[in-house]
Amino acid sequence: MITLLTDFGLSDYFVPAVKGVILTINPEVPIIDITHEVAAHDIQAAAFTLGACYHNFPSGTVHVVVVDPGVGSPRRAIVADAGGYFFVGPDNGVFSFVYASESNPRVFHITNDRYFRRPVSATFHGRDVFAPVAAYIARGARPEEIGAEIEDYVRFEIPRPGWIETRGVVEGRIIHIDRFGNCVTNFTEVELNPYEIAPSTKIHIGGREVRRFNAYFAEATDRDDLFAYPGSAGFWEIALWRRSAAEFINARRGDEVILDSGVRCQVSGAFLLTPDT
Repeated sequence: MITLLTDFGLSDYFVPAVKGVILTINPEVPIIDITHEVAAHDIQAAAFTLGACYHNFPSGTVHVVVVDPGVGSPRRAIVADAGGYFFVGPDNGVFSFVYASESNPRVFHITNDRYFRRPVSATFHGRDVFAPVAAYIARGARPEEIGAEIEDYVRFEIPRPGWIETRGVVEGRIIHIDRFGNCVTNFTEVELNPYEIAPSTKIHIGGREVRRFNAYFAEATDRDDLFAYPGSAGFWEIALWRRSAAEFINARRGDEVILDSGVRCQVSGAFLLTPDT
């Protein structure tokens, strides 16, 4: 199957145009919409969203991501082969979470125009390059046929928790804010085991102190009481009961989060978005 993840929205012709090209080449392939509501040009949000769900699809799935502010520029079009999946899109870091989660990804520069739609628009590679390439891969084409393997593909640095010796705390970051306003941190169960939380444990975020650690949302009783919970993507998240925690504390992606457990913590060396992180 082929999945689509874009910032196109649903009010224009972009999404149906992409699907039409895919189905013209490969009429039987199922097409699944992950989302088309990524904020315009937000490569990091697209990367997180893909990283949180690509592994839920069957092996062999072709994931197409089009959040591409550099379309028409010298930025490369690529196909990545990683973890039993294929990823088609721009070489702008949008597959960074995949690269961090999978060992030995292979990345290929898309150059063989036999696999392109003609003519190629300088502003719509989603339709004219990525869609046909994905359709052909789903039909059995190999990445090696579409372009040469490259090693210098773009990947942005994903923040990892760090132990601050002088303060005796773990420093983390907000790596995503979801549509409910929940603040996804980069703390995993390695930094904070949900079954071994000491009474003195607290999280500092946005000038607030979080001391409640819940297993699920309905455990919250006070709408003004921030709480932390282990999220479904494998990271600790900060939330409010039926309110936006991000708005409440004016949080932004990249903001500092401090974990103070009163004891020296182990810090994770891996960065995975799988359920068993």
